[in-house]
Amino acid sequence: MTQRILITGAAGGIGTLLRPRLRRPGRVLRLLDIAPLPPPQPGEAVELVHGSLTDPEVMDAACRDVDAVLHLGGYSRENSWRETLSVNIDGTHTVLEAARAAGVGRVVLASSNHAAGFREVADAGPGGLPADSPPRPDTYYGVSKAAIEALGSLYHSRFGMDVVCVRIGSCFERPADVRALSLWMSPDDGARLFEACLAHPAPGYRVVWGVSANTRQVCSPTEAAELGYLPEDDAERFAAELPPGEQHRYLGGPFTTTPLGIPN
Repeated sequence: MTQRILITGAAGGIGTLLRPRLRRPGRVLRLLDIAPLPPPQPGEAVELVHGSLTDPEVMDAACRDVDAVLHLGGYSRENSWRETLSVNIDGTHTVLEAARAAGVGRVVLASSNHAAGFREVADAGPGGLPADSPPRPDTYYGVSKAAIEALGSLYHSRFGMDVVCVRIGSCFERPADVRALSLWMSPDDGARLFEACLAHPAPGYRVVWGVSANTRQVCSPTEAAELGYLPEDDAERFAAELPPGEQHRYLGGPFTTTPLGIPN
């Protein structure tokens, strides 16, 4: 039986990294973005959908015959309040509503460490900051991620939808700075985590951290491990290559001093 997974924001950074890593026999990836998407490679089982996640008609069509949604779409940095509200918050509502109407039973939402960006790193303790630490957003972007977590909770409680919110630390091929040595999630570990979110028989509603098995971990690995996530990578192997720096006081690092509403 074919499994069909809709990925919003598939042309973005994380979507691009996950596309080859989520290929499986018997699985079709339905890729949606307003930006151009690379054409299918030989043997690649993908369906390309060009359109905006803020468009209810586009989302209704994209969710038909879908088994799960990985919602990665939206602004990934600070933007104006109007744009953040329209795309990240209202757009996520549009995605969830289309999934509900289509009978999609599982949605994985890309949240962010910036939903809790004003949590102090020193408060992590030996077990790390719990994944469901109450929001302390550091930007309008962080507010939008706290809001989509709340929307996910609502759609689980009201409609019984399984919703996993992944508070992503930093997902790139390699960590960019000293702060990322704590928060990095390798693309391979990102695929392992999203596979765990898709495979768990009944996750219900939960929030998990999206990070690798980093030596300088400040985020609790417990909640993601309960889904079956077993990270294999550690940012520490890049430490010697990075310029000197210090861990920020707050989890959100430089986002805590970013001017609000200014695109970056």
